[in-house]
Amino acid sequence: MRILITGVCGFVGSVLAKHLKGALPGVDIVGLDNLMRKGSERNVESLCSLGVTFVRGDLRCASDLASLPAADWVVDAAAMPSILAGLSADNSSQQVVEHNLIGSLNLLEYCRRHASGFILLSTSRVYSIHALSQLALTESEVCFGLSREFQHPGISYMGIDESFSTSAPVSIYGATKLASETMAAEYGEAFGFLVFINRCGVLAGAGQFGRQDQGIFSYWLNSHFNKKPLRYLGFQGNGKQVRDCLHPTDLGRLVVLQIQSNDRNKPRVCHVGGGIDSAVSLKELTTWCDGRFGPHEVVSSDQVRPYDLPWVVLDASRAERVWGWKPTISREEILDEIALHAVENPRWLESTS
Repeated sequence: MRILITGVCGFVGSVLAKHLKGALPGVDIVGLDNLMRKGSERNVESLCSLGVTFVRGDLRCASDLASLPAADWVVDAAAMPSILAGLSADNSSQQVVEHNLIGSLNLLEYCRRHASGFILLSTSRVYSIHALSQLALTESEVCFGLSREFQHPGISYMGIDESFSTSAPVSIYGATKLASETMAAEYGEAFGFLVFINRCGVLAGAGQFGRQDQGIFSYWLNSHFNKKPLRYLGFQGNGKQVRDCLHPTDLGRLVVLQIQSNDRNKPRVCHVGGGIDSAVSLKELTTWCDGRFGPHEVVSSDQVRPYDLPWVVLDASRAERVWGWKPTISREEILDEIALHAVENPRWLESTS
């Protein structure tokens, strides 16, 4: 079996490649990456040492895919993943569309030619900003939470499910992923190849190239350890906004199940997130860091960023029902892993930003 992984040198792509190599004996993995993200070049050597065939290429250029060997499956882990991507005054909005949508369309043409199965890594950011901003929330000393009395289609105290509204606006980034989902489903139906769409929560672990707008767990822990400036943005600067987290190794476990399946009756779309058990606010994360690294001041700011939301937690119950999948790596284990990496690599954020 041959698997093509795009964005293979990114944090998620590289972890997936390593997991699939260990979980699927004899698998041949071809990894494609344009190395645009600073820090991604660090993963080339370790991937090649595992037997991954690395190809430097760009998904936006269809001819870069033409020379690749046929694969049984394609895992699309390449993207400009920031919710703020495309909002600057330059042509970055076009860049987001070209990377996230046109790149996926080029991959779908590859799958059509080679009858490859297609697994798209999508995002929780395909959901309606307006609907999510209207949630009835409770507020404790440390975090926001969803009111138990709140009733709305597609959501419960366990989190957002796959039926929640995807009405615009969802951000330019979210729109490119939602459009990619639609095209993937249409290509799969039209040309008869399997398609699975995994809407991921916040993926986190050691070696992530964290920034304020993407990879927040890695960014927060590394910045706290190095006593770099940190700010609570928006929501009265209280740091009570909540996200769940998932290690990409757990994502890899689901990808293996999908690759091994030929069941066309399985639902195409599943949430892949840590769920309510892994949910944590920035304020709680700071308390954890204070206990691990010693106290560090976090400044409060009323600055409001576009598309910021106070509470986003994915309910992955469908993946458990359909695939027998649920996370095995706890939030504490994820934080421990990132903390150890931060101590061992104190200049990590400087070298990857």
